[in-house]
Amino acid sequence: MAVYRVTFNHQTEPVVVKSGTLITEAARLAGIEINQPCGGQGRCGRCVVQVTDGKVRQRSALRLSAEDIQMGYCLACQSVIEGDISVVVPEQEKIERRLVTDRTAIEVQPIPGYAPEYQQTLKRYFLEFSPPDYEDQTDDLSRLQKHLRTDLGFEEVEIPISLLKKISSVLREGNWQVTVYLDVLSTNDGNPTARMVDLLPNRCDEDSPMWGAAIDIGTTTVTLWLVDLWTGIVHAQVAEYNAQIRRGEDVISRIIYADKEGGLQELQELVVGTINQLIEIACKRVKHHRVSPQDILKLTVAGNTTMMHLFLGIPPSYIRLAPFVPTFNQAPLIRAKDVGLIANPHAVVDCLPGVASYVGADITAGVLSAGVDSTDQLTLFLDVGTNGEMVLGSKEWLVTCACSAGPAFEGAGVRDGMRATTGAIEEVWIHSETYEPTYRVIGGGKPRGICGSGLISLLAEMFMTGVVDKAGNLNTSLSTPRIREGEHGMEYVVAWKDETEHGRDIVITRVDIDNLLRAKAAIYAGFLVLAQSVGVPLEETEQVLIGGSFGKYLNVEKSIQIGLLPDLPWEKFNFLGNTAVKGAYFALLSQEYRTRIHEIASKMTYIELSADNTFYEAFMAAMFLPHTDLSRFPTVLAALQDSNIQFQTN
Repeated sequence: MAVYRVTFNHQTEPVVVKSGTLITEAARLAGIEINQPCGGQGRCGRCVVQVTDGKVRQRSALRLSAEDIQMGYCLACQSVIEGDISVVVPEQEKIERRLVTDRTAIEVQPIPGYAPEYQQTLKRYFLEFSPPDYEDQTDDLSRLQKHLRTDLGFEEVEIPISLLKKISSVLREGNWQVTVYLDVLSTNDGNPTARMVDLLPNRCDEDSPMWGAAIDIGTTTVTLWLVDLWTGIVHAQVAEYNAQIRRGEDVISRIIYADKEGGLQELQELVVGTINQLIEIACKRVKHHRVSPQDILKLTVAGNTTMMHLFLGIPPSYIRLAPFVPTFNQAPLIRAKDVGLIANPHAVVDCLPGVASYVGADITAGVLSAGVDSTDQLTLFLDVGTNGEMVLGSKEWLVTCACSAGPAFEGAGVRDGMRATTGAIEEVWIHSETYEPTYRVIGGGKPRGICGSGLISLLAEMFMTGVVDKAGNLNTSLSTPRIREGEHGMEYVVAWKDETEHGRDIVITRVDIDNLLRAKAAIYAGFLVLAQSVGVPLEETEQVLIGGSFGKYLNVEKSIQIGLLPDLPWEKFNFLGNTAVKGAYFALLSQEYRTRIHEIASKMTYIELSADNTFYEAFMAAMFLPHTDLSRFPTVLAALQDSNIQFQTN
């Protein structure tokens, strides 16, 4: 097979690849990461590079104009190398660090009445032995097992081979005094069993912390809390973008990428690498204690079903194929070394239970921390993200579903969309007479794009001022230069190029509006299907609890105006932030809460929307602003009438 030389960004040393290699694969060999938000399917157009010398065969040129192709631009994920080439990789959308800022940190209230001696499964014990002699030649393992049985009451303790290897040296180094860490398991017969997590020489300070970590593996962001298991105090909160996003913005893209040769291993290494990075940073942030990653002895993990599969390196292929059955909803307990975490190699890793392919442990943990399973009020709980997961119910019953909202609210699938980082427009206001926008930018300064909350705000303002109609069509009769014909159809200019950081106009196109309409319609249709499935009018919902980091920054008024949220009194809405990591924190500390999460997963009734015709009907009805039936949104209708913007109601 022929081999070719590929030079990137005018580097002096080219890489040598076989004929048929994709540019993305060659770039990786050159140490250059090219983001592939769609997972390398050629749909998003974000991996555009320019071939300045030589030619490639393009399998797809979606989103590229004839002029672009003439100038050598191509999609790196779709371009096959068939000769020596030189490639320039434009600066990609940066995956900026988001190590906990005030946009991700939340206040943590300790569990009321937390009693670690009863609730915490990780226990620390001090044991003292009589040394062997010629009269007592009991082997070291048997000697340890005898004290575990007679002193602590454990008939059975699981001891991994790697700890068995160091028993003899630890006993002698500690002069036959040791501290043992056990993860205690209760059994039906009342005789507790345990697994050994660590064995250290000498007696440890009884007041020293025992360290654990609660983790939420989000599709976009991974969040980690470092916790003292004995006091329940959270000593550090850190968050970082999930490194997997360079291989796909949403779960479907990543499932597809995982099916590629080496894709699953790469995605598993990327997310574990993100978690390990957070562990190191969290340990350094702890005040008044010197903490090493090896000191972390217990971890609980929440995440959607796809993220949990990728974390464990288990193929997620069947999650997206009918009848949408995952490999597992409840993974067995594992140890940190099994997945490559840099915590203590024997640390217990507890992956919390999910419900179905698209309702995972992030939702069961969120329901727990939000208290949905213990309230008398009819509650709608939702997590707005790339997947719109939602739960309706109370302590008596719970029904759940998930709708494919897509990544629009994460800034993907939108021409000038971006994540909620510095330079993102997060709020927009449009003058009702001049149609001129004003906006607020995260971090101040000039804008680079629009994040999810900004897109919702912008779409609501465009609708309420008549810039777009119910169907999302731009009103070309308005006297404003901001509505114009763009490269991809009609568009509205939010910021002129001389106002932006990159010197290009920031716009929202008709295609962008369609993507946002589909995302909001899917979520609202999910609400309706849940309510209809139990015969409860959506209007009777007593409280709406919104989890997720993105949900914390939703504007209720604007979200209702576009039909993303039901038209209920504002006081019924409560934004809770990252409920998944908080639920993982509760499960990390308390066996009682861990059991509750299992019960939540068991009692939830799951509705598969793809098999429900009522969802399609509800979705199509919600593909308008705010809805085909404006009577469902009385406050929006009243505001439109006050503004003399009339739309026919059904």
